[in-house]
Amino acid sequence: MAKNDPKAADKFKEASCAYEILSDEKKRRQYDAGEIDEQGKPRGFAGAYGNAGGAYGGNPFGSGFPGGRTYTYRTGGTGGEQFQDFDLNDIFSMFGGGMSGAGMGSGNPFSGFAGAGRHQSYAAPGQDISYELTISFKLAATGGETSVRLSSGKQMKVKIPAGIKDGATLRLKGQGGAGQAGGSNGDALIKIHVASDAVFTRDGDDVLMNLPVTLKEAVLGAKVTIPTLTGKVALTVPANISSGKILRLKGKGIAGKGDLLVKIQIVLPEKPDSALEEFVKSWHAKSQDPRPHF
Repeated sequence: MAKNDPKAADKFKEASCAYEILSDEKKRRQYDAGEIDEQGKPRGFAGAYGNAGGAYGGNPFGSGFPGGRTYTYRTGGTGGEQFQDFDLNDIFSMFGGGMSGAGMGSGNPFSGFAGAGRHQSYAAPGQDISYELTISFKLAATGGETSVRLSSGKQMKVKIPAGIKDGATLRLKGQGGAGQAGGSNGDALIKIHVASDAVFTRDGDDVLMNLPVTLKEAVLGAKVTIPTLTGKVALTVPANISSGKILRLKGKGIAGKGDLLVKIQIVLPEKPDSALEEFVKSWHAKSQDPRPHF
């Protein structure tokens, strides 16, 4: 840039005005409030730019452009507000030695102010990271604790609320991607898959199960030990019960809210039983029609 360049001289004057405002705490507050303009003159109305005014807020210097000591300043005039870029080193080099030679000190005269420096960093939150976790039917129904390994290699404990449903998502705060420039970390999002169970199925807050019984147990009745979500219990099978009949155990469902519904299934021997066959042949049942609705 030529030392006698009038445009450079004008830019230096404007930069000097801006620096004067920035270095004076009172004037800076007035400028941020929109009470004065870039030359320090009172504005016609308060808040012309203010903290939310213009593309760059109340600060005459916007964010530094990456790759150079370049700043953006605001100018007024008959053509309205304009935005221009300038390089402080180009301007101060007219007086020899860049910023230091201009008597501005060895550092950036605008350091410490918003928008000053080679690059202004903005706090940005980290990204959320998604995971999938398969848990047992019993753990989903009764609740408890398990663990999951994060992508960082960290093993984290996960609390499973009682009654959680398949497809639900749990959130581990701050266990996601790292934030930038002081921003908060993202979260770990754990999608839950509930594994099927060989005995139980879910119906709302109720739990269903099939109970196979022998013909003798169905005819004479019996006490049968059955599993539940909270341990084994003895169930009384009443005499003369038919297949498909449902016995209800109160409070043995999901999270202690629903019930356990036990469906009776009469099971005959897999292999032919000659004694049973002879008994049935000799059994003179009273007249009975099991299919009256047909």
